[in-house]
Amino acid sequence: MTSTELSDVEKKSLEEIPHPSLPEGSSIYGGTKVFPDLQAENGESYFTLVHGIAHESSVSFVAVLQATRALRKGFESAMYFYGPGSLNCLATRGFPTTGTSAFPGEHNINDQLKTFMGEGGKVYCCRFGLSLHGAREEDLIEGVIPTHPLDVQDALIHYARKGAIINSTYQL
Repeated sequence: MTSTELSDVEKKSLEEIPHPSLPEGSSIYGGTKVFPDLQAENGESYFTLVHGIAHESSVSFVAVLQATRALRKGFESAMYFYGPGSLNCLATRGFPTTGTSAFPGEHNINDQLKTFMGEGGKVYCCRFGLSLHGAREEDLIEGVIPTHPLDVQDALIHYARKGAIINSTYQL
């Protein structure tokens, strides 16, 4: 839209405050890290439970990023997707064809899960969670380990007994 297409009132409103007020690259937040950058001690684990749907919020994606960061800090890191979270593990995401992104970021979770597993993380996916949403086990991202519904609780007990840091994310 050019300025000739704007009314006088629209021009006045647009020119009242310069936009953007700061040039790109300007710092508007401090960079001080408050807590130390802790690394895993020998044998420490980090376990993440995800009960959130891809693209419905940032919860699932941020959980994958946190698990990846823990892995890079030296933690044995594993993720367990259950309930609607199981849908995050599907390789069949895409439109109009699988693997094609209909919008920027559609495959962020897929790509980050592949990175996570490629760097040594384990990903578990509940078969019952898949079935609740009509998803097929054969559509899982390569390397995702399908699990029995009763494994959710036992996985949590397993990692708790190992003394793992447990990050449980949940979204309705």
